Amino acid sequence: MSILTDLHTPNTHVDSPHVEAEPGQALLTETTPKTVFTVEDIHRLLPHRYPFLLVDRIIEYVPGERAVGIKNVTFNEPHFQGHFPGRPIMPGVLIVEAMAQVGGIVLTQLPDIPVGLFMFAGIDKVRFRRPVVPGDQLVMRVELLMVKRRRFGKMHGRAEVDGQLVAEGELMFSIVD
Repeated sequence: MSILTDLHTPNTHVDSPHVEAEPGQALLTETTPKTVFTVEDIHRLLPHRYPFLLVDRIIEYVPGERAVGIKNVTFNEPHFQGHFPGRPIMPGVLIVEAMAQVGGIVLTQLPDIPVGLFMFAGIDKVRFRRPVVPGDQLVMRVELLMVKRRRFGKMHGRAEVDGQLVAEGELMFSIVD
């Protein structure tokens, strides 16, 4: 299982870095929501770090609905040493994880979500259409489809390179106490 976001740590809205929310609660301000997040902003919102942070920038964000993130794929990433020597291909599970991390940006900003750790509860209808290789820029679009009882939810993710579909599918999550 993979961690999407940890709500145990105090969170701040990236528009208001000096204002802390209550533990486990996202802080929504009355200012215009930020639509572009830098890697520093992403570090404040997600617990992932190198080599497992797979989002370099959020280029579009609509609170409670969707986000679009990018990952610049480079030959220096550790998985390319063994996947595969002489023909580096980004593993499909990492593409799915990258989509989930973009979804985590949406999740960290939802109001009234209980304290817990978001983890994969299921992955459905995922299909891979073409390989992702060093030099590609992976563009991930993730839309929140539903949240049930503030503990379970579903997202639709779509990853593209140069406008061509790479992978898409449904990602389910649940909060683990």
